Amino acid sequence: MATLSCHFHPTVYKSSPNTKARPSILCSMQPSQSNVKVIVNGAAKEIGRAAVIAVTKARGMEVAGAVDSYLVGEDIGKVCDMEEPLEIPIINDLTMVLGSISQSKATGVVIDFTDPSTVYDNVKQATAFGMKSVVHVPRIKLDTVAALSGLCEKASTGCLVAPTLSIGSILLQQAAISASFHYNNVEIVESRASPADLPSPNATQIAKNLSNLGQIYNRQDISTDVLGSSSRRRWGSSAQLSPSRIGFQYDSPLLWPRRDLLSQT
Repeated sequence: MATLSCHFHPTVYKSSPNTKARPSILCSMQPSQSNVKVIVNGAAKEIGRAAVIAVTKARGMEVAGAVDSYLVGEDIGKVCDMEEPLEIPIINDLTMVLGSISQSKATGVVIDFTDPSTVYDNVKQATAFGMKSVVHVPRIKLDTVAALSGLCEKASTGCLVAPTLSIGSILLQQAAISASFHYNNVEIVESRASPADLPSPNATQIAKNLSNLGQIYNRQDISTDVLGSSSRRRWGSSAQLSPSRIGFQYDSPLLWPRRDLLSQT
């Protein structure tokens, strides 16, 4: 990726002693040094391809490496059905890509879409090369998250572990936690087009978050009580509605945060 660099210079013509300096502008194309170099680990996956396209369109970032064990050697631009190839082949060697980027002394970040069994080693390698990581790995265990936290704390670096890439879902989870301290009864309501999709990971995560707060909810609803592993009561219901949605409600009918998924009806 290149940037247009322009410089403003005054030019003096000596044909006359009364001639004033005339400004001129000189422009040249130079490679961008300030862009954040992004390595996508798991680039051949659907979500990895989406990340490559998003980074390519974003300002201040550029795809610097594509890592995957699938479609090795293929240009990631062609794999993503982009109009032009990115001239970045998919490589099944994260260390090689990290070493190449670190030599350029550019700011780099690794986006990890791999597997719970390999994510710790991946982040460890990225940290060794001075790069931060963004991790979105389904079914990642809390022990792994704790280990990543300890690793990054020792290395004085950062690592973002995103259980979901939806800002709406994250805000909904945070709202549920914040409101839970002010109410005694809580209901998690979710609707999906197919009963097989219930409960969703988002609904389960909200229930786990509330269960870990030390609160006991719905003391009067013993008949519909659902006991979690921590024996803290939580109650929920689901129904087939459209569009797909997830939400929670507390004692007050005025509090009903909800997130609709219009694209998943």
